[in-house]
Amino acid sequence: MIDDDEDDQLMFCDALNEINSSVECAVVNNGQAGLDYLYHNPPPPDIIFLDLNMPIMNGYECLTALKQQDSYKDIPVIIFSTSSSPVDIAKTKKLGADVFITKPNDYDALRAKLGNIINSDYSMS
Repeated sequence: MIDDDEDDQLMFCDALNEINSSVECAVVNNGQAGLDYLYHNPPPPDIIFLDLNMPIMNGYECLTALKQQDSYKDIPVIIFSTSSSPVDIAKTKKLGADVFITKPNDYDALRAKLGNIINSDYSMS
């Protein structure tokens, strides 16, 4: 998970652990830290959840960098943002995001959305 909001990080990892306790939830605070983490911690993850509005390197910049690198371009990227703007959704899809999720306001809704992702075609073990 690449997101600068500590509350969102905690809630996300708790929900993910509740859905599947064998899934490792690694968290970094911005796009540059995400790219650094990927470079220094092989193998690449099965999926990346990416916020849009972050300091240092935002989600658009990080998504662009991920999709330009052969090692990471095929990793599914799920945008996980407070935005629900059709412009943001279209822009991230054009940049290569697989799914756009607007951050839910409650834990049960988050758990349900994450459950749908984990139970889809994405490989999370």
